[in-house]
Amino acid sequence: MNSGVKPINQLTFEHLGVEIYATRKEMGVAAGKMVAARLKDLLQKQQHVTIIFAAAPSQNEFLETLAGEPGIDWQRVIALHMDEYVGLAADSPQLFRKYLEDHIINLVHPGEAYFLDGNVESLEEECARYARLLVEHPVDIVCCGIGENGHLAFNDPPVADFLDPKLVKIVELDEKCRQQQVNDGCFSSLSQVPTQALTLTIPALLSGRYLYCIVPGSTKAAAVRDSVKGPVSTSCPASVLRRHPRTVLYLDGDAAALL
Repeated sequence: MNSGVKPINQLTFEHLGVEIYATRKEMGVAAGKMVAARLKDLLQKQQHVTIIFAAAPSQNEFLETLAGEPGIDWQRVIALHMDEYVGLAADSPQLFRKYLEDHIINLVHPGEAYFLDGNVESLEEECARYARLLVEHPVDIVCCGIGENGHLAFNDPPVADFLDPKLVKIVELDEKCRQQQVNDGCFSSLSQVPTQALTLTIPALLSGRYLYCIVPGSTKAAAVRDSVKGPVSTSCPASVLRRHPRTVLYLDGDAAALL
């Protein structure tokens, strides 16, 4: 599954493989080629493949590469996403559903795509509906990022639970997490960022057979360091990636600066 782009360094932390690339573009291309190859391989062995996508600017280059890769039978792919804001208007450009539709779903047209809805009357029922989808469609591939506070999806340090009994839950967003949305240019001020979200839990994400984590940029360097060199703890939820047997972390030089 050679992407043709060579990492400048490769490291291993417990089970976690880390590949560092000279540029953000090369990182995204390498990750996109790898996930494309994994999709093709799994589609040769099984009728359908279920994949979960993260929605964030950090995924731009990766998703661009994946969407442009030929030879994937997307009609046999089931796509889900991992989190969504509560209370944003249905036509809001900041919705994660909108991001994924623009960057992957409407480009490749998977056979099935399911989204979380943060505007329903009963958020608990919405969590239960999405949890049923995860049970009905066991996850093959998870494509994720790491937040500036070390979060996975919207499992911020105050709410992350490595043994969470739920697959999907309602969470209060950490202020550092909300500030990241401003830093990423998604909102113009902190007051505009919702305070609640729906998120897949840590056990739901780790249920994926293969995890690919794509993390560019200097603003993520401290979280990357804590994820791979700090204790495995909910103080940095992404540290749990070291416990998953088939996870690869893709970094650019800026994100890897503190390793």
